[in-house]
Amino acid sequence: MTASVQTHPAGQATWHDYLELTKPRVVALMIITALIGMCMAVPGWVPWQPLVMGNLGIALCAGAAAAINHIVDEAIDQRMARTRNRPVAQGRVSTRNAVLFSALLTAVGVVILVVWVNVITAVLTVASLVGYAVVYTMFLKRATPQNIVIGGLAGAAPPLLGWTAVTGEIHGHALLLVLIIFAWTPPHFWALAIHRREEYAAVGVPMLPVTHGVRFTALQILLYTILMVLISLLPFATGLSSWLYLAGALVLGAVFMYWSVEIIRDKNPAAPMATFKYSITYLMVLFIIMLVDHWMLGGGVL
Repeated sequence: MTASVQTHPAGQATWHDYLELTKPRVVALMIITALIGMCMAVPGWVPWQPLVMGNLGIALCAGAAAAINHIVDEAIDQRMARTRNRPVAQGRVSTRNAVLFSALLTAVGVVILVVWVNVITAVLTVASLVGYAVVYTMFLKRATPQNIVIGGLAGAAPPLLGWTAVTGEIHGHALLLVLIIFAWTPPHFWALAIHRREEYAAVGVPMLPVTHGVRFTALQILLYTILMVLISLLPFATGLSSWLYLAGALVLGAVFMYWSVEIIRDKNPAAPMATFKYSITYLMVLFIIMLVDHWMLGGGVL
């Protein structure tokens, strides 16, 4: 039986509700990867202006995209246990106020990037916002089981944004960092989708486990994990990073492979959520090791 949703007047919204609209944990992970992009773009310390203003502008725009996601998915969020207590779904923040809040974040974020960083970073950030909030949330999410694969490119952009914030140019190594996150996104999200497949089915969202079954999705998770691990070795192969990063990527990738196999074996009911949780740790630690390698061993492009 589905629990009823209790709404509250929009006037009862607190600052915490508006913070929740921005999905701060997701934005924090994005800023970490943007910061890595900044640090990998230069041999020494990142200049303070792109470091502070660049991350602030990127974070504000990412928060704005997250708020749009709350607005568009209000009806879906009300019917899913994981999301039914969100501010818009509960009525604590009205749709109008959420739209105004998102517009304000976007405007401030873009102005910061244009005035204190550079135009190319502002343009790419807005493109990522549109890709996630409009292309993915409004269309792809409900249109195809490949939604997260196609829409994942927007979420993979932060390292490129960080790189361009510092250098003002798009570099091949920055695109390589984007490619790692792009390959990481399907196994990361499909693991969660397996765990939540009944809820996605109930709200009519065609996630892969709903349309093609758990077994097929588990195979796709394994195949994408293999692809992700191979791609994660490219920073070493291209000279962006050295042996320390290579060792870390191999160990982290082996653990990810283990959990992917556990999902296929279907002997451990907790494996999908364990894989989802580990995938977050994987990405954070992989990029941290890349940064340590860059600073300690001189891996880098400059």
